[in-house]
Amino acid sequence: MFHVKHGPAARLLAAAGTLGVPLEPAMAGALVALFDRMALEPQNLTAIEDVDDAVDRHLADSLAGLVVPEVEGPLVDLGSGGGFPGLVLAMLRPEMSVTLVESERRKAEWLVAASAGLPNVRVVADRSEHLAKHEREAYATVTARAVAPLVPVLELAAPFVAPGGHAVLWSTPVDAQDEDRAARAAAILGLEPLPARPVRPFPDAERVLRVFRRIAPTPSKYPRRPGRAAARPIA
Repeated sequence: MFHVKHGPAARLLAAAGTLGVPLEPAMAGALVALFDRMALEPQNLTAIEDVDDAVDRHLADSLAGLVVPEVEGPLVDLGSGGGFPGLVLAMLRPEMSVTLVESERRKAEWLVAASAGLPNVRVVADRSEHLAKHEREAYATVTARAVAPLVPVLELAAPFVAPGGHAVLWSTPVDAQDEDRAARAAAILGLEPLPARPVRPFPDAERVLRVFRRIAPTPSKYPRRPGRAAARPIA
């Protein structure tokens, strides 16, 4: 029997309990070990060095995605970085096929090594704009965390969403003007916004999970060439 009473794993279990996300102690330990392994890498994969901060801002924040019932496979995670949230979701849902998209070579190499024991994970070392040309409407769920502001990330995510599927985007609270921009962008891209899900994965977090459902095809011109979504947002 695996017991956790103190330390980072206990902190993660407490966060999962607050979120209402089931988490076994052994899995909490495995997730913390993922960050420990990351910290040993010669390249700097994250700016967060404190373990408690990493538990909060990477692991618990990733766990928060499971409060959204629409999260299902196959799933593609855009801009996976060190594996948050995509690798965490893959570890927690081994029955779910997960594709991690990361254009930065050293991070993609880390994802390949970190997911070596996970048969449900595929790593694509490319920009999402390129992959979207070959895998349009191929995923039930698209996730993105800390990739870009809401409107640009909608453009990157929408082409991947299968009919009836969902984009689940990590965000901070936005004002009414930004909400309107996001709604207009979603309409252009064939998505409709569902009620946002405020979550608090750690005490000082201001996090909102934005959920968008595919209701129409995304026009073939989206996504535009790399960098265009951020430089000239569609809404």
